[in-house]
Amino acid sequence: MSLNRLSRETSPYLLQHKDNPVHWWPWGEAAFAEARATGKPILLSIGYAACHWCHVMAHESFENPEIAALMNALFVNIKVDREERPDVDQIYMSALQQLGQSGGWPLTMFLDPEGRPFWGGTYFPPKASYGRPGFTEVLQQVSSVFSESPEKVEKNTQAILARLKKAAQPTEGVAIGMDDLDDAARRLVPLIDPVHGGLKGAPKFPQSGLLELLWRAGNRNRDDAMKALVSLTLNRMCEGGIYDHLGGGFARYSVDEIWFVPHFEKMLYDNALLLELLALAYADTGDRLFLQRARETVGWLKREMLARSGAFTASLDADSEGHEGRFYVWSLVEIEEVLGATDAAFFARIYDVTKAGNWEEGNILNRTDAGVVTAEDEARLMPLREKLLARRAGRVRPGRDDKVLADWNGLMIAALARAGAFLGEEEWIGLARTAFGAVTAHMVKDGRLAHSWCRDKMVTPGLASDLAAMARAGIALAEATGDKAPFRLAATFLDALEKHHLDPATGTYFLTADDGDSLIVRPSATHDEAVPNYNAVAADALIRLAALTGDDSLRPRADRILTGLSGAAARNVLAHGATLNAIATRLGLAEIVTTGAKGEALAQAALKVPFPLRVVVRAEGVAAPVGSVTAARIASAPEGGAAFVCVGERCSLPVTEPDGVKAAVAAILG
Repeated sequence: MSLNRLSRETSPYLLQHKDNPVHWWPWGEAAFAEARATGKPILLSIGYAACHWCHVMAHESFENPEIAALMNALFVNIKVDREERPDVDQIYMSALQQLGQSGGWPLTMFLDPEGRPFWGGTYFPPKASYGRPGFTEVLQQVSSVFSESPEKVEKNTQAILARLKKAAQPTEGVAIGMDDLDDAARRLVPLIDPVHGGLKGAPKFPQSGLLELLWRAGNRNRDDAMKALVSLTLNRMCEGGIYDHLGGGFARYSVDEIWFVPHFEKMLYDNALLLELLALAYADTGDRLFLQRARETVGWLKREMLARSGAFTASLDADSEGHEGRFYVWSLVEIEEVLGATDAAFFARIYDVTKAGNWEEGNILNRTDAGVVTAEDEARLMPLREKLLARRAGRVRPGRDDKVLADWNGLMIAALARAGAFLGEEEWIGLARTAFGAVTAHMVKDGRLAHSWCRDKMVTPGLASDLAAMARAGIALAEATGDKAPFRLAATFLDALEKHHLDPATGTYFLTADDGDSLIVRPSATHDEAVPNYNAVAADALIRLAALTGDDSLRPRADRILTGLSGAAARNVLAHGATLNAIATRLGLAEIVTTGAKGEALAQAALKVPFPLRVVVRAEGVAAPVGSVTAARIASAPEGGAAFVCVGERCSLPVTEPDGVKAAVAAILG
């Protein structure tokens, strides 16, 4: 019987390794008990299904019988899916950084039998090359140090743990006002590439939180140049190779500074955050490219990312047939076979396709240097893209990670509801409603939200990121539909966050619940990663929920979180876009309360106000506390109904006609 226990798991990433000759253990007490019983150190390998270099290391080392035999002889080997256990990943990624190394995946850490890290790295080639030590050499040396120099190991573990605990200590909060937010945006401007958008240099990531920070500041200050940087970035992404011009959707990042060569994996969360920005950019500019890309991205979501339940799966792999990007890259000959010579020549001119190829003897479709693509060109291109998409469907597809993650679903549900209501795309709202129903029906156990659900197995208890993102989703869906049930669930999620995740020392939240796994430290973070920081998402949700429910006691909870985050955010703008955006929500959110016979028509008009700036409260059915501001507004409504637009303690006169709502919001926001 094989000692590889991953065949019993449900994570697609772990199952990719079930046939390795490595005697992998899943994360759990049994693996640590084995390490204690044998006296062996632990080799912890963390990756994810769409990670290209994870696949490379697996092929080179974990599938190699000789290297696997060495791993089995010297270590207890644990394999972790970082998306299934982001709490474990966060601890050991932070430990690697405390060793002075850059983080990344695959993450390779060496632990003592108690789980304390003493050394690590990321990708190791099987043999030394390009300045990297060979994995075989690393295994032998680490094992030798562990057995022959226990005092060195103990010194390292103590030093790393001390640094981890120090990094988790609260920092003094600072007062951040609108002027500070504007200053942060101004300091960000010189860091933006004026030609290609995004932060200067390579690789280039979408950095959606920073783009929203610029958009908000530009909107507040009527600074068209600042907002133009957001539009420029989105335009270059929409025309670059990072976008899938046949199937829709954005890849994780580009390896260059011009958005040309993508790292081909597609992640649910990136596309959620970009969908919101595309909607805002289209409304600002009227550029139909942004609307087209938004619609195509939702088309990709429906076609390739829906689970049977109606929730959304996690990601698509970068690789197929053992090669990165093979599914997406074309030769000119194949395009000519599908389209014929004349149409192929036209298509090739627009999409940078050459006989020699623009990347590794193939062609990444992109329109970076296509010049002006007219409406007539677009009409001619559409059926050509459809033909090529149909041909591509016959290729071996990249793997899909079928996990349903509550936090990533929450981000996509919110994006569909927000952008759908804003742009009048009812189908998007329907997708959001179905996915929200699927997550809440299948991922709630004993009143608690799970983190991951795959093949009828849940990973519980859920994380702070799950509760915050699903609260965000419930609030967005309630606004879009007028249904009160989603925001009541949002309140439940935020109450669970307060009960099970609160860090009294900082006023923020631990990632893990108080009854979750016992880890060497309880992870907590203030900075954004690939997704917005969960503390900032929670604070933003509390502010909006306070308006939706009329419960003013929710705002002090948000204030406490933002105070806990403010010190770190003030020191490092680039890592705290979500926090700064949440502070902007706290300082300047327009609450639009509608009531009376015209209430729904007024609410629909309010939904056309950009969603970062407002929350739409349909007063009917809201049990506003007696004496609250919300109750007073409802009581003072004129006959026939009205909308009240308020920011803090400043309110507009009642608005009685739908076409007056946007003007009232603009006036009160200054």
